[in-house]
Amino acid sequence: MKSTEIIAIDCEMVLCEDGSEALVKVCAVDRNLQVKLDRVVNPNKAIADYRTEITGISAEDLEGVTYSLKDVQKSLKKLLSHGAILAGHSLNNDLLAMKVDHKRVIDTSYVFKYANMPINKKASLSLLCKAMLGYELRKTGSPHNCLDDACAAMKLVLALLEGKIDEVIAEKFKEPEMAKLLVHRIPANFDSSDLKSIISGNFSIETKMDKIIKNSTYKAYAIFKNYQEAFDAFDNLKGDLEKDSCGRPQKIVTFNLDSGLTGTLCVCKIYSEDYVGGKLTRKRLIEDDASGETKKLKTDQNPEPVEERETHLKEIDRLKQELCETHLKEIERLKKELSERDAQISILTKLNVALARKQGL
Repeated sequence: MKSTEIIAIDCEMVLCEDGSEALVKVCAVDRNLQVKLDRVVNPNKAIADYRTEITGISAEDLEGVTYSLKDVQKSLKKLLSHGAILAGHSLNNDLLAMKVDHKRVIDTSYVFKYANMPINKKASLSLLCKAMLGYELRKTGSPHNCLDDACAAMKLVLALLEGKIDEVIAEKFKEPEMAKLLVHRIPANFDSSDLKSIISGNFSIETKMDKIIKNSTYKAYAIFKNYQEAFDAFDNLKGDLEKDSCGRPQKIVTFNLDSGLTGTLCVCKIYSEDYVGGKLTRKRLIEDDASGETKKLKTDQNPEPVEERETHLKEIDRLKQELCETHLKEIERLKKELSERDAQISILTKLNVALARKQGL
């Protein structure tokens, strides 16, 4: 069934001890920003990292929670049962976490782009809110708010459908390319927040679980304000210096945490030593902007096709047309009602005049 109803959704995931990701929070709103779903979800798995700095969820939040993944699927199926459109930012991650497939989607990470920007480059939801809607979604370093993110995606979609904004992001809002250190071979039972006790400096942590490693390890990024801070932190690390399989400098770091957990992990410079005189040259040893994977590895994966974005844009154009037609039909209906009421008022007026004359006689 075709419908113009839209449901926006956002999910948060935790890292489990078996190396997989599991859904821990889900929120959904309708086009009036009315909350349709706002639940903490019990993964029913041993959790290695709650990613509290991102998800805002801790172990205490799951105490007594019985709402499960199957319950999420039932709730979402009911919301989408009449062919509603599902909206969100990087929806592929949410659908994967919920183990749900839905064909009618609007993904804001595909729709909004800078001019001449490669299709695989995506702007963050926070930046889109600032650039397109004129407000700050969250303060830097604050945890995600699942409900706020779902509402933000819906606002973006509606603003686009109503013609208040277009798909092109102004260059002045271009996100700065932050300097990163890639941390990989992290044991599954290692809490990513403990990286603060291993790597020096002021940085945020972005956990990545797009690939499950056979020996139950995962990777993360330590994100710094600039390249100098990232390279200083790398130089201050104590560990055996070597080069990874791509030729990038990395250190094998042995850790011994206060919790008693011991082991090793690898910290790698994403860029080569082409950092001269306080500036990074254009030439890089390897392009590793988004995923930390090499170009060779990227070609082995299914790329994000241009057709995906074109499909989203066609769907948006169709919805704009439907919205316009719906408004025109509503206007015509109201005109007809007003005309009928005017006729009724005219008849009543004549009857009143006739009755007054008769009473006067």
